[in-house]
Amino acid sequence: MRKSLKLFRAIGRRAVFNNRIIVILLFVVGAFGLAASPGAAQILAEGQRFSPVEADRLMVVSEEAQATLAGLAVMREGGNAVDAAVATAFTLAVTLPRAGNIGGGGFMVIHLAQTGEAVAIDYRERATDAAERDMFLDEDGEASPEKSRFSGLAVGVPGTVAGLALAHERYGSGKFSLAELIAPALALARDGFTVTPELAETLGNERVRERLMADPEARHMFYRDGAPPAVGTRLTLPHLANTLEAIAENGPAGFYRGPVAEAIVATVNARGGRMDLADLADYEAVVREPVRGTFEGYEIVSMPPPSSGGVHLVQMLNILEGAPFAEYGLNSADMVHLMAEAARRAYADRAVYLGDPDFVDVPVAALTDKAYAGTLRSEIDMAAATPSTEVRADQAKLPYESDQTTHFSVIDAAGNAVSNTYTLNFSFGVGFAAEGAGVLLNNELDDFSAKPGVPNAYGLVGGEANAVAPRKRPLSSMTPTIVLRDGKPYLVTGTPGGSRIITTTLQVILNATVHERDIMTATAAPRMHHQWLPDYIRIEEGFSPDTIRLLKEKGHDVRIQNAMGATQSIMVGPDGTRYGASDPRRPDGLAAGD
Repeated sequence: MRKSLKLFRAIGRRAVFNNRIIVILLFVVGAFGLAASPGAAQILAEGQRFSPVEADRLMVVSEEAQATLAGLAVMREGGNAVDAAVATAFTLAVTLPRAGNIGGGGFMVIHLAQTGEAVAIDYRERATDAAERDMFLDEDGEASPEKSRFSGLAVGVPGTVAGLALAHERYGSGKFSLAELIAPALALARDGFTVTPELAETLGNERVRERLMADPEARHMFYRDGAPPAVGTRLTLPHLANTLEAIAENGPAGFYRGPVAEAIVATVNARGGRMDLADLADYEAVVREPVRGTFEGYEIVSMPPPSSGGVHLVQMLNILEGAPFAEYGLNSADMVHLMAEAARRAYADRAVYLGDPDFVDVPVAALTDKAYAGTLRSEIDMAAATPSTEVRADQAKLPYESDQTTHFSVIDAAGNAVSNTYTLNFSFGVGFAAEGAGVLLNNELDDFSAKPGVPNAYGLVGGEANAVAPRKRPLSSMTPTIVLRDGKPYLVTGTPGGSRIITTTLQVILNATVHERDIMTATAAPRMHHQWLPDYIRIEEGFSPDTIRLLKEKGHDVRIQNAMGATQSIMVGPDGTRYGASDPRRPDGLAAGD
């Protein structure tokens, strides 16, 4: 690994921001191929926060500038969108530690331009062999948040390394080794990267600091002398660099076997978990068939179970199809009411039917059937809200059938596209890291139904389909999505946001299609959310007082709460121009292209 990499020989490569060319001195070739220059996020053109970024051929959009530029550099040197996605994801594990990860898992949706094929890679975390249905219950038989969120029992077998390696092996261009795609992340971890205001603020948050300072490895990673890093200082992560080097030299075996695996198992079990080396050695990512649907002439390609995202995105779009969107208008009371009523019914179904398809029979075709959506649509009264107590998932209606996550989007010159969402679950996951390995661990098993009918950390209610079982993958809301027009990518999108992921993705799609907004306007528009239970509409600041008043008159409980999601999206114009938009709700994001 200690060699200069051809991929990063060129210094001063260019990215396009709002039709302006800015020289990026991001990487300098060093012992591991490159080293970070100061303040990559500082090059962000202020105008990008408010209008789309245009490019002719290539585009990467992520929540962190250095990760975006790592992916873009790969495509400039001949890599495809999948190569760029792998480089971006590994870099985010260094520069966006609260969500980017190799200790968590996620989902990737890929559109392959040459064949028109679409595939979904499931690298969701998995329960261990020793997991038991009632392991998150206390002595009184009640769900214990402490066990499911903050103990070793909460940690699922990580899937990110296996998923990225699988994507690279099967769908990469073949021009780059996995080691070359890990090189940007490795250099940033080893040689350091500049602390942005957002990272400094996050690590300085009292609750985050208390959780991470309690763990020796996390404290070593982020808090020198007990203090969070200051803005503009350089943060190095030497233990994580060693782990990345092991993966670069040995492939996934460098993570799932040997010293790194031993460190993960020892740390998890020291915190009360039930993980052994076989759990890691046996982990496999899975290629699945995407969920597909149509909406107003567009084709929707999204993530199947164990994500609930694609199923319920298509279900809600089916309910909404044919509505008088021009008459309602973006974020009008009628539009918000209709979205809330569609979401209310979809999330009720989610609580009953969704789980790991390797363990339960998920009625995907039935839930995404347009006739079923018509039945649900007929129940909606445009004049009045339906109380959630009156909405229950009902098998008889179905046709017979035998907050801390991150997203990025990529498209290359050939039209290959990647939509990827992955997570540690909570910010910084379970709050502790594998000792000596620098790997922050997830608390993803809280996404199981610890006890059917009891809400998880995001207020989502689950049932038997999502009960804990050995080697089972917990249900997710992650919704990486590609929207096609005439068989070609039109929109590549997704978002973090816990239970709000599905509705946030829905609104970006609606805003960019039937509401005919450019991708930045579609991204920046205020958002709403309803998830059946609890029974209220959550909205961001920015909705008009008249809209709120009309919604209340329809019987809705409307509550203004904090911002939702951080979408990272690409729209393709009729002439092939790529338009990128990084959500202004998160200041460190970057859309960049050529």
